[in-house]
Parts: sequence; C-alpha cells; structure tokens
Amino acid sequence: MEEKLVKILNEMADYLNISQMKKLQETLLKHLAENEAKTEEIPNVEYLKMFIDAKQIEGCSERTLQYYRVTIEHMLGSIETPIRKITTDEIRGYLVDYQKVNNCSKVTVDNVRRNMSSFFSWLEEEDYILKSPMRRIHKIKTKQPVKETITDEMIEKLRDNCTCVRDLAMIDLLYSTGIRVGELVGLNISDIDFEERECIVFGKGDKERRVYFDAKAKLHLQEYIESRTDDNPALFVTLDAPHARLKISGVEIRVRELGRKLNIDKIHPHKFRRTMATRAIDKGMPIEQVQKILGHSQIDTTMQYAIVNQNNVKVSHRRYIA
Repeated sequence: MEEKLVKILNEMADYLNISQMKKLQETLLKHLAENEAKTEEIPNVEYLKMFIDAKQIEGCSERTLQYYRVTIEHMLGSIETPIRKITTDEIRGYLVDYQKVNNCSKVTVDNVRRNMSSFFSWLEEEDYILKSPMRRIHKIKTKQPVKETITDEMIEKLRDNCTCVRDLAMIDLLYSTGIRVGELVGLNISDIDFEERECIVFGKGDKERRVYFDAKAKLHLQEYIESRTDDNPALFVTLDAPHARLKISGVEIRVRELGRKLNIDKIHPHKFRRTMATRAIDKGMPIEQVQKILGHSQIDTTMQYAIVNQNNVKVSHRRYIA
C-alpha cells in the first residue's frame, strides 16, 4: 500500500501545491486504511466460501467442488496466517509437510498445488489479494509412466465371460465410445439413437456432446433393453428389484470383479476410455476429433490419454527418416 501511495503522490506533485499535496496524502491514507481494515475483517473461511460459490456458478461438478473444498480447508487449517498475508515460503513448507505426513506421490501433491493455485489466482483476479503467493510455485515434475491399455484379446475375454447381457452391453458401450463412467450411468434409454448409432452424454460441467458406438454395442444394447421388465428410464439399472439406476461404484465393482475372475490386472472403467483414444489415434483419427469425442476442453489433456503405439512410431521412422 505504501509503494502505491508514494507513486500516486509523485505523479501528482507536478499538478498540486504543498497544501493540496498534504490534503491528498491525508485523504488517501484515510480511505486506504479503511478499505484495508474492511478487507482484513473477512475470515479465511469466508474467502473459501466465495471461491466455491464462484466455481459452482462456472459449472464445476459437485465432485470437483468437494475436492477444492477439502484441499483448501486442509491448507487453511495448517496455515493460520490470514489469507492476504500468506507467503510463498509458507505454502512451500505446507506442501513439503503434506507429502511427508501423508506419504503421497508427487502427482497427488501437484494436484493439491493446482487446486491452491486456482484458489489464490481467483483471489487475485477478484482483487482480494495484491499478488498470488502461488506464482513462484511451479508444476511439480513427475514421472510419466506408460499406462497400459486393454488389448484385443482382453476385450474378447471380457465379452465371453459376461454372465448377463447388461454387462456385455455396458462393456461394449464403454469400449466403443470412450465415455466417462459418470456419463455412462447418467444415460437414459431416450438418449440412444440406434439408427445413427450415437447418443448424447453430459460431461464435466454439464457440457453436452454427441458420441458414437459400433455395431456390436448396438446389438447388445438392443438385446439388453428388450430383456428389461422394469419401467425405469435409465439405460443401465441394477439386476435386482427395484431395478434402480446403476451407480458409478456399481459399474466399477462389476468391471473389477470380471477382471479378477480373468486374472486381468488393473481393469477399471477409465481404462476403456484411454484404450479408445489410443486406438483412434493409432488408426489415423486426427487428435482434434479425438478431443471432441472425449469432451476435453484442452488438447493437452487428450494427449495424456492417448498412447501412441510404438510399432507405429517405428514404421513412421522407417518411412520418413531411415
């Protein structure tokens, strides 16, 4: 505040006499002090509430809002300094302690850092703080292990060992569309267009997009719907009465159980999504189109999902370079 005051007075020195300058200085000090006192009256938890409200209006999902809330509440519980006075060194110390106490990976710590950065950037944009203390805390470097995808043999084994047509339809839809598990359980029968082999899903932030499925998925979906005796509008429901809409946890458990039965390690719904992206890029689909199918706002996110097949790299090297 003092630096700003000096700059203002220096700029006005050429236009005002000594008595006017003195009055200007008194007025500025009075009002700036009042504003600062008013700002300091806001408790840390109130800043957090305003931030969560802003993110909710922007369309963030409840799951994302909860992640922001828990992460920042934990930080504010450890750093008792008023938000406007929190320093970069305090945050660095918090992140180091967080990793030690929780014995977590660098990826987890970087997720925490990213949430905190969003919070302080918002405070800066809204003029609650002068400068975000996160500016000098950069992305934490992490190892990028090559994540496995589901092979053709694996998918055939999964199909052959499904004990009910619902699970078969579910696996085929995940495999051919690459939709998120949350989008899968949110589908209604009315969202499916069998003629065009497509459906409408609502992704993160309730963003609507169109995805497409193959002939196998179409046949199994039709067979599953025809076998249903309930009147629930949901596309996928529980096997037992009252046939309620299937939840995310229900899909995850079902897929995991099937994987264990076949001795397939680390099989989960999200692996189908990554596999679809990889297959699409390997077969020549432009990355921008893969991005649109997956519903990513940033193409960098799509690149993280897609693993370019090493054999394709070798063929391309021989074709263009060797």
